[in-house]
Amino acid sequence: MLWSDPDNEPPKELRDMQDMLRRLSIFLALAMVLAMIVIGLR
Repeated sequence: MLWSDPDNEPPKELRDMQDMLRRLSIFLALAMVLAMIVIGLR
């Protein structure tokens, strides 16, 4: 690995999209857990 090699970081748009998808997946997981609790209480 040379000091002149370009950084292998993804571009900003891709990182933003990954953050958004991560937040969306956490939200969906929490929504599923909440739905299971609501269904279980009935």
